[in-house]
Parts: sequence; C-alpha cells; structure tokens
Amino acid sequence: MKELKYSRQREAILEELRTRHDHPTADILYRSLRESFPHISLGTVYRNLNLLADLGQISRIRCEEGMEHFDCDTHDHYHFVCRCCGKILDLPMEIIPDLDAMAESAGVGSIEAHVLLFYGRCSACGAETAS
Repeated sequence: MKELKYSRQREAILEELRTRHDHPTADILYRSLRESFPHISLGTVYRNLNLLADLGQISRIRCEEGMEHFDCDTHDHYHFVCRCCGKILDLPMEIIPDLDAMAESAGVGSIEAHVLLFYGRCSACGAETAS
C-alpha cells in the first residue's frame, strides 16, 4: 500500500476532531477549522474525513437523518442519539460479547462488524419536556 503523503490540513482536521466529543459533521468541523485555515474548502474537509475513516483512523457514524458524524475514538463502543436535539453521545456500557457471532448464527451471511445506535431523548431534552 502506498504511503499517505503528509497534509497540514488533514492533520488539522484530525487534531480538531481529537479535541471534540460531540461527534461533529463535516460542516461543523469546516466552520471550526476556518478560524485557523481561512482558505480551507468544505470539499477538502469532506475528502479528508472520508479518507481518515476509510483508513480506520476515525469512525463514521451514519444516523437516521442521513447525516454523517465523525468520531476520533475508534475503539468498540456504542452511541446514543437524541431524537429531539440530535446530540450524539458515547454510551458508557460494556460491549456485548459475541454479538457478531450471535448475529451470524441467524444464517444471513458472514458478519464482519456492527454498529449499534440507541435512539431516544437525552436527559437535557427530557428535563425540558418535564417542566
């Protein structure tokens, strides 16, 4: 495999993502990066995020609304998505052991990986409706 050429913009995108825990979209990262890189294009941000995700350096989270969010935490973990405000949170729970094997035993094919998203109302949105 060919070695990836260093890119200052790609490194800035990765570093910005490392400082965030809100699972931003490419648009959100673009707006944030424009402060330091006023000439960066939205296309550059999209291309680099997709490249980093394809290389396994970041995770891509596809939600119901079709938006892609990005996470620099690539270890196995689950996410919670608030249907009210759209916030995506890391879900602090143990990974279900052998879930891939359990799914594969259904006989639909060979399971390589899984993504598990929980949907509901976050505690902040739940508190707003309770008042």
